[in-house]
Amino acid sequence: MSFFIKAAVAALKDQPAVNAVIVGNEIIYREYVDLSVAVATPTGLIVPVLRNCENMSFADVEKGLELLAKKGKDGTITAEEMAGGTFTISNGGIFGSLMGTPIINPPQSAILGMHAIVNRPVVVNDTIVARPMMYLALTYDHRLIDGREAVTFLKRIKSEIEDPRRLLLDI
Repeated sequence: MSFFIKAAVAALKDQPAVNAVIVGNEIIYREYVDLSVAVATPTGLIVPVLRNCENMSFADVEKGLELLAKKGKDGTITAEEMAGGTFTISNGGIFGSLMGTPIINPPQSAILGMHAIVNRPVVVNDTIVARPMMYLALTYDHRLIDGREAVTFLKRIKSEIEDPRRLLLDI
C-alpha cells in the first residue's frame, strides 16, 4: 500500500486541486497530505488518517498503517485519528472488487478506489499476452476538479507505480 500512498502524494502535489477543499465560498489549497485510508475491521469499515504523508518514507507509511489498522481492529482508535483527512484511498481490490465507484468523504474533494489485480489480455508487439492489470477509479468534486486534472492525477499515479524509481530515490 505504501507505493500507492507515495504515488498519490506525488500526484496530489502535482494536482493541488485534488487535495483542496471548499469552505463556504472559499477554496483552500492544502500544503500537506493527511491521507485517509479505508481499513476493514471486525465491526465494519473505518477510515483512519495517516498524517503528513508528504514527509514520510516508505517504512514510515507502512508502520503508520500497521499501527492504525491494529488500533482499528482492537477497538482502541480514537475519533481524532479518523478526522481531518485531505484525501482518501480505498482498496476494494483486497476483497476481489474489479471495478467500482468510491464515494467522496466530505469535505474532501476526491477519493481513489483501487481494485483487484488480475491477468488481462493485452497486445505487446502485435501479440496478445496476459499481463497483471489493475483499475483505479477517482471520484471527484467537479466544483474543484475538472476532467483534465483528474486524468492527469491518475496518469501520474500510473507513471509512479509502473516505474517507481523516482519514488524509491525520492527525486
